[in-house]
Amino acid sequence: MPNISISISTILVWCFSLLLINSPSFSAGGTYETDRLALLAIKSQLHDPSGVTSSWNNAINLCQWMGVTCGHRHQRVTELDLSNQRIGGVLSPYVGNLSFLRYINLADNGFHGEIPQEIGNLLRLKKLALPNNSFSGTIPTNLSRCSNLIHFHVSNNKLEGQIPKEIGNLLKLQTLAVNDNYLTGQLPDFVGNLSDLEVIRTMGNSLGGKIPTTLGLLRNLVSLNVAENKFSGMFPRSICNISSLELIQLALNRFSGNLPFDIVVNLPNLKALAIGGNNFFGSIPYSLSNASNLELLDLSVNQFKGNVSIDFSSLKNLLWLNLEQNNLGTGTATDLDFVTFLTNCSSLKALSLADNQFGGELPHSIANLSSTVINFGIGRNQISGTIPPGIRNLVNLIGFGVEENQLHGTIPDAIGELKNLQKLCMFRNFLQGSIPSGLGNLTKLANLELSSNSLQGNIPSSLGNCQNLMSFTASQNKLTGALPHQLLSITTLSLYLDLSNNLLNGSLPLQVGHLKNLVILDISSNQFSGVIPGTLSTCVCLEYLDISSNSFHGVIPLSLSFLKSIKELNVSSNNLSGQIPEFLKNLSVLEFLSLSYNHFEGEVPTKGVFSNKTKISLQGNMKLCGGIDELHLPSCPSKGSRKPKIILLKVLIPVAVSSLILSSCLTIVYARKRRSAQKFVDTSPMEKQFPMVSYAELSKATGEFSSSNMIGQGSFGYVYKGTLGEDEMIVAVKVINLKYKGASRSFVAECEALRNIRHRNLIKIITICSSTDFKGTDFKAFVFEYMENGSLKDWLHQSDDQVEVCKLSLIQRVNIAIDVASAMEYLHHHCQPPMVHGDLKPSNVLLDHDMVAHVCDFGLAKFLSDHQLDTAVKTPSSSIGLKGTVGYVAPEYGMGSEASMTGDVYSFGILLLEMFTGRRPIDAVFNEGHTLHEFAKTALPEKVMEIVDPSLLIEVMTNNFMIREDKRVKTEECLNAIIRTGVLCSMESPFERMEMRDVVAKLCHTRETFLGRRV
Repeated sequence: MPNISISISTILVWCFSLLLINSPSFSAGGTYETDRLALLAIKSQLHDPSGVTSSWNNAINLCQWMGVTCGHRHQRVTELDLSNQRIGGVLSPYVGNLSFLRYINLADNGFHGEIPQEIGNLLRLKKLALPNNSFSGTIPTNLSRCSNLIHFHVSNNKLEGQIPKEIGNLLKLQTLAVNDNYLTGQLPDFVGNLSDLEVIRTMGNSLGGKIPTTLGLLRNLVSLNVAENKFSGMFPRSICNISSLELIQLALNRFSGNLPFDIVVNLPNLKALAIGGNNFFGSIPYSLSNASNLELLDLSVNQFKGNVSIDFSSLKNLLWLNLEQNNLGTGTATDLDFVTFLTNCSSLKALSLADNQFGGELPHSIANLSSTVINFGIGRNQISGTIPPGIRNLVNLIGFGVEENQLHGTIPDAIGELKNLQKLCMFRNFLQGSIPSGLGNLTKLANLELSSNSLQGNIPSSLGNCQNLMSFTASQNKLTGALPHQLLSITTLSLYLDLSNNLLNGSLPLQVGHLKNLVILDISSNQFSGVIPGTLSTCVCLEYLDISSNSFHGVIPLSLSFLKSIKELNVSSNNLSGQIPEFLKNLSVLEFLSLSYNHFEGEVPTKGVFSNKTKISLQGNMKLCGGIDELHLPSCPSKGSRKPKIILLKVLIPVAVSSLILSSCLTIVYARKRRSAQKFVDTSPMEKQFPMVSYAELSKATGEFSSSNMIGQGSFGYVYKGTLGEDEMIVAVKVINLKYKGASRSFVAECEALRNIRHRNLIKIITICSSTDFKGTDFKAFVFEYMENGSLKDWLHQSDDQVEVCKLSLIQRVNIAIDVASAMEYLHHHCQPPMVHGDLKPSNVLLDHDMVAHVCDFGLAKFLSDHQLDTAVKTPSSSIGLKGTVGYVAPEYGMGSEASMTGDVYSFGILLLEMFTGRRPIDAVFNEGHTLHEFAKTALPEKVMEIVDPSLLIEVMTNNFMIREDKRVKTEECLNAIIRTGVLCSMESPFERMEMRDVVAKLCHTRETFLGRRV
């Protein structure tokens, strides 16, 4: 009866709301009851996993409802604030009934659908804040009726179309923030009518045309940000007289022409001028010297030329100066005189003069720049002179780039004192002397680039202390001696190690196998000798390997067949011998192979990379034969006469016939027994749905279940890789260990589950086998689509006895998380009947060739009946023993609760935290009540970057020379959102956990925010 009364109550709310909308009193402003019913109608279209709106009921006064504020006089709703509450769904048009509403804030949620036109009924509305959602459609034209609107904020949604002309009626508007949407058209002229406007933010859309001259009428404008659009024309001269302006952001558009000579004369409050990424040309106006409050000046990526004549001594507040990628300078001695004036900028943090035509000597006055400088770049100019030892004064320096200049002298030892340095670029100069051993003190160093100089001596072993190094290049120098094994023990080396064109000698140390994440290794044109170390096989992320022009001898080791990512392999000009290894033809992504000028002999393969003449180089090997016709190599000699084969056949045929007769007899006897036994066994629905395969076929496909083909092992049995049928389909064969208790029930459960589900992120079954082996023992197996990249567990955690794999990038992990969440959402909300997986963990998530995730292993899956969907936690079940995997099993399962969707959500939450922290839930550190959940929860929100897998921060550390703060911020926001989602999914109480459909929406929104949505 209670459920019936609730349903009737809900129906009455809807009916009464409809009557109110159609009644004459609606236009007159309504009543307290109007507001109550409107809020209930809004609630009915929300998806609220956190129960924020659970207080919205008849038990308490609506003015006490969470997120609701009422006026003291009339007890009418004046504010609706549901920001950052993980709420989804659509915004109901009933919001238009809240006629006293002055403030709406729904920021940072998962709302979708269109912004209702009924917003226009809110004549008292002053602030409408809907940023960071997924609202679509166009900006409602009825908004023009909200004549009291002051702040309109809809950034980071999916709005499209033009900015409606009706916005021009909002004469009290102070903030217009429509950035990061899909808006098109122009910035309308009517904007100039909004005389109170203080902030215009349209960046990150597809707006075009010219900036309207009417902007000059906005005498209160403080911030103008139209970056990342398609605006064109000259610099908008009309804004140069708006004395209130503090920020002008025109970057990444199509503006052109000269800058006004008096650009800032009438802008005394200007703090930021950012116009990079356009087509401005001419000289930089001297009048910028008068912008005494300027903090940021970004003129990069334009076509400015001539001398920099700005007197920076008057810009004492300057924090950021970016002049890179222009045509500045004349190649003369006085080009950098202005740098001395920058020493007066006591708060300067970033200075980039790279990619210009500056000449003259590097001013030693750079040592007198503010100690607050964190980035200094003058690369790709014509600067000569030496690097001053006073560089040690810049104690906070993170990036120092002087590459592609004409600097000479030595690398000063003082650089080893810059303990915060992360990027050091000095390549393509005339530097001499040795690599200072003091560079080993730079423990935060991530990128070290010293190539194309005249450096001599040994590579210092102290570089092994740089345990955060991700790339090192010292090619085209005169370095000698052996390659220090300490350098090869830096496991973070992942981008490239290039030591080519030096005089290095000795063998390639076995420690090269520690570089498991390295993508490029080039040691060509040195004096290395010895054999190619087999440990290279563990560098499975290698895409480019070049050891050419050395003195390596022996054969190419068979273990290199593990280099599945290799795209280019060059071993030319060595003393290698033997036959060309067959495995080279099986390296599926290999694009170029050079074996030339060695001593290889024998037959050249014809498949794989060998099938295309342009992809291989074989010259200089005089004893090769065969191969494709285009190679014009001599034919290989035959492998023996036909006579021995005929004699052998005469011997084998009688034996084969006898074996065949015996086998036939045994088969007939056995078949009779099986038919007798199967008279009482019905064919399962699974066997009707999928074509059955025999034990013999699976045995042949897997090489008689050879251990060399085994790719997985667990309590259920073993998984083998196989080649099935005439089409040679690559498959995975999961053989059930029927000796394991409950294995038969598990097989039946998995059959039933697989029979009912179809989703791109669930493992695809090809066929099954329910038969007997050659000994007459029962045999059951599944045949699945082969997942080339193994399990997620293999990618997250590598053990000492397995070939390691590359580290997953941040976006790869986000994509995999969304794939898994989508699979679970399908099982919970789109399966009929709904299904619980019961054992979600990294080893049950498989990755295909494109790194798309597929959830597998449904041995513990369970369909839910209608009554089981009513509550999250059930009374203890009759099942004995904890089902699932320790660490991933929901706490309530340990108390005997039945399998539930919330249990799966818990497992997913733990899996998500494991993916992004790199820690297993059963790590030794999690003892005495400590858990992965608590570990993550206590880090929110300030310390998330300290607990995540360090490899996820590579993209931030290796970004462009100038620090891109937005990239760092986006990365931190992304990781924060993901860790928070993992924590919410793994709450101890099932009632506090999210639902999988909300998880999918949250993760997708997080990915879109991180990547941006601009084409």
